[in-house]
Amino acid sequence: MRFLKLLYLLLVDTGQSIWLFLPGRKKRLGGKRTMAKLILSTGNIVSGGPSIIRKPGAYRSNLELTNSLRSNFLAAQEDYATAAADDEAQDGKLHANGGVENGAAKSNGNALHVNTETGGRPPVSVWTAEEDGALYVPRIDWSEAGLQEEPSQYSITVKLFFLPSASVERRAQFAKEALDLVLKELDAPAIDLLIVSFPGMSFEGDCEWEADRHNAVQGNDEQELATWAAIEDLHRAGLAKSIGLAEFGSEKLARFLQRVQVRPSVNQINIKNCCNVPPPLTKLAKEEGIELLAHSDCIDILPEGTLRELLGQGLGGAGILADPETGAGGLKGDLAPQWVAKYTAVVRDRGVIENKGYFAGAELTEG
Repeated sequence: MRFLKLLYLLLVDTGQSIWLFLPGRKKRLGGKRTMAKLILSTGNIVSGGPSIIRKPGAYRSNLELTNSLRSNFLAAQEDYATAAADDEAQDGKLHANGGVENGAAKSNGNALHVNTETGGRPPVSVWTAEEDGALYVPRIDWSEAGLQEEPSQYSITVKLFFLPSASVERRAQFAKEALDLVLKELDAPAIDLLIVSFPGMSFEGDCEWEADRHNAVQGNDEQELATWAAIEDLHRAGLAKSIGLAEFGSEKLARFLQRVQVRPSVNQINIKNCCNVPPPLTKLAKEEGIELLAHSDCIDILPEGTLRELLGQGLGGAGILADPETGAGGLKGDLAPQWVAKYTAVVRDRGVIENKGYFAGAELTEG
């Protein structure tokens, strides 16, 4: 994986699609050649963000994530395409009559080059950006980053979801990458709480006792402990003042506490599909000084099929990926979502959420 740090991406806008080229020799990892790292973002979904419509019974947070990503992609396509058209007009590159030729469309009175093969979307290069070896979808104007008040006036929480398709060996890299993005977005030196969610963990059953028993054999203790060591490093570095877990029942939490150096301050559990908090877990948390928090987050928050639909050529897709049938219109390869970071910034003295959003990391590889 070390070669990833040496990669740089060259984006070539053909007018109808974006092709990625890697210079030098073609390098393989696990039988696949790396093409691109993707960073997806929703922006702040509290102010000026998308309106999330929830259907009855649809409480899980992946609806908020997917709807917010889709809305942000569309907004970026419209905003950056209009800005690009205005720039062309200022440079005198448009026809004097403002006509439409060769697949151009009008936007605010200006001609705008769009992709006629992908539903009239603007070129991907207009609203995305290559930065630090990753393709940002959409591009981010970091000059607009930051909170309205000093960071000390907020309680900032990040929940980091490690997804099933992500490499366990790279979780330390993913954690640092995700946290750096949030800190840059909020222009803050540190966060107050970092909660880690591992794949394969749930809290479901016919009753709280059954859910606790099922939880005891879920996940992988050794992998989770190895990952926790990297989370502890972020805490020691002062980037996360407190660290916590999600979906740990009484037996699993007891085993975990015996082997860690920095103990979790909180344990999030989703009891929506269960009943109440299991008494053994309540007792253990009280004895160990661990705060129990309820949540309604989806366990598999960004499945591969959902991400491919978001980035694909279909209705509501962003047009980043090529059409699977024709191979036209975008990037080709296997798509693997790796992590999702959900962040919230709450004004301390008012208890109001001022900033909330998501980042997600994925990798596109060619077989």
